[in-house]
Amino acid sequence: MGTLRDLQFALQLKIEELRQRDTLIDELELELDAKDDLIRRLQGELDRYRATITPPETSGAIEGNSAQCEEIQRTRRKTILSKPLTQDPRQLALATLKSYNKSHQSQELIQTSFLENDFLKNLESGQILAIMDCMYPTTVNQGCCVIQEGDSGTLAYVLEEGKMEMTKDANKLLTIEPGKVFGELALLYSCTYTYTISALKNSMLWVIDRQSFQTIMVQSGLSRLAQFRELLCRVPFLRSLPEDVLMKVSDILEESRYSEGDYIIRQGATGDTFYIISSGQVKVTENKSANEEAVLLSTLSEGHWFGEKALRGEDVRTVNVIAAGDVTCLVVDRESFKKIIGLVEDSHNVHKSSELKGQSEEDAALLSNASLRDFQVICNLGEGETGHSELVQLKTNTNCPFTMRVLRKHQILSTAQQECILRERHILMAAHSPFIVRLHRTFRDAKCLYMLTEACLGGELWNLLKDRGSFDDSSTRFYTACVVEALIFLHHNSIAYRDLKPENVVLDQRGYAKVVGFGCAKKVGLGKKTWTFCGTPDYVAPEIILNKGHSVSADLWSLGVFVFELLSGSLPFCGPDPMKTFIATIRGIDLVEFPKTISKSASSLIKKLCRNNPAERLGNQRNGAKDIQKHKWFEGFNWEGLRKGTLSPPIIPKFISHLEDSKLDPFTDILEDSPAVEDSDWDIDF
Repeated sequence: MGTLRDLQFALQLKIEELRQRDTLIDELELELDAKDDLIRRLQGELDRYRATITPPETSGAIEGNSAQCEEIQRTRRKTILSKPLTQDPRQLALATLKSYNKSHQSQELIQTSFLENDFLKNLESGQILAIMDCMYPTTVNQGCCVIQEGDSGTLAYVLEEGKMEMTKDANKLLTIEPGKVFGELALLYSCTYTYTISALKNSMLWVIDRQSFQTIMVQSGLSRLAQFRELLCRVPFLRSLPEDVLMKVSDILEESRYSEGDYIIRQGATGDTFYIISSGQVKVTENKSANEEAVLLSTLSEGHWFGEKALRGEDVRTVNVIAAGDVTCLVVDRESFKKIIGLVEDSHNVHKSSELKGQSEEDAALLSNASLRDFQVICNLGEGETGHSELVQLKTNTNCPFTMRVLRKHQILSTAQQECILRERHILMAAHSPFIVRLHRTFRDAKCLYMLTEACLGGELWNLLKDRGSFDDSSTRFYTACVVEALIFLHHNSIAYRDLKPENVVLDQRGYAKVVGFGCAKKVGLGKKTWTFCGTPDYVAPEIILNKGHSVSADLWSLGVFVFELLSGSLPFCGPDPMKTFIATIRGIDLVEFPKTISKSASSLIKKLCRNNPAERLGNQRNGAKDIQKHKWFEGFNWEGLRKGTLSPPIIPKFISHLEDSKLDPFTDILEDSPAVEDSDWDIDF
């Protein structure tokens, strides 16, 4: 029998051996996680290549993704603005949906079809079950059409029995067999079908409509937000955080599930993870010595938390935490947490140019008593979906041109855009930024609404990009910086822009870029989300596509796409149709091959902006937009010179004086039927 010193030495050796084993276990777990990540990446890559393979039936009908993407980029891209189900999403939380009985075989078929669909497989399991529950049956006789080319629809289908054929311009594209989904794009917005689907046999289908789909998505999103917020507010050092920070923390939380006896935390191991129990119970034990059984210290249940020391950097676990039955925890790691929480700096460094202020006051004095009859048309600037734009000037001052947007009331009514137009006016009237087009006045008459804005005679950035093919780093940096300044102003005022693209960026006479096109803009409450599907397909963020609810952080994703397009002349996410584009977007930036025209530092910026999780995007963390401005791609850029207007733009627009060779047509020819009335509030009975 050894001495006490020998026993103590042996005990120390055993303890050290156990620590080494724990360290080895931790290393193996990290290696396993890395291999899991590799498997997911390879699976995503496999999905990507599968998506690019054209079925044999469609060869000859579809020429190829790259050629079609190039054709899309040469044409003006249309903004999608889906009408929301209700102005207050909270009303949807109380909505009830009718359920339809299904056999076990039908349930399995629908669920399998969803999981095999490139879009619907990204939904959560609870969402898939809820959608499946409210799908209703329908039958279609042989020869009848389910979808007609050129129509707009609101329904998606799963074929259970029979056979369908998809055609375009009377040419067969493919045959649809039982267990396949079709028409799913209509669940997102009112799209126009580009194909016809008809029954080759008497068929039976399950149907889901857009309203039910979006109701389920909003309900699940609101429920998740409420649950996560409630759990976060139970933690003392989190409950005092601002609403918007709480929302960001909830975005980075991940759900982890454990079974009876699983070690969630092991004593002596290193760790950087904080846990909140959302369901189930755990046992907290401590090993007093190597030869004694672990002592039970406590039992924790739903709403309790553990591992908070790891967020402060104290990463050696002092206790064991073991699952007592099935347990679900919300988990956040130290790195993600620190990017959002800490000494939050004032990232909303909003600048207002003194030059702009002086010019605005001068314009306000000039226009304060003006009516429509005081203007005359210089030339037409272009047509839009709800009207057109004219370059105009005051009859009494021919040295100061303006843009007059003429919006036809009947077109606004036919597209149900009343709320959208009023919201756009409200946002623009308050947007006093040198990087956002200035709205001076609004007018109306019996037929039209009028918006008088500053004239940006340098034209659209999109036209310049189309002519040049792409921009160099220096030019792209300048235009991106102008857009960043505009987004800083908007986000500081809780406004999500939601339609960033080169078509919506114009150059003024100096060559500075300004953001226009506020039809999708919306004020989103602090710590809140909105669910309206809107934007341009190539630019929309994944959370908009997946109906997860979005906030101002969706603009940061679009900013990354914007930089990519300016530098390369191509798009990172593109397909022969909107759904293929959306699927590429959901798969993410990591599967995108960057062209050589994009430098490493620019690639880094784009990848940090285009993160699938909004809370991980550069510009949406604790330092806000400063993280973008301090990124190495912007190293040496003169932000102060940009704000003051002293920085030389890369391109000085060339345009002929608006007075040269122009025939001045009086604006009053539009106003023959009724006198013009100025209405600053647009409180109009449409």
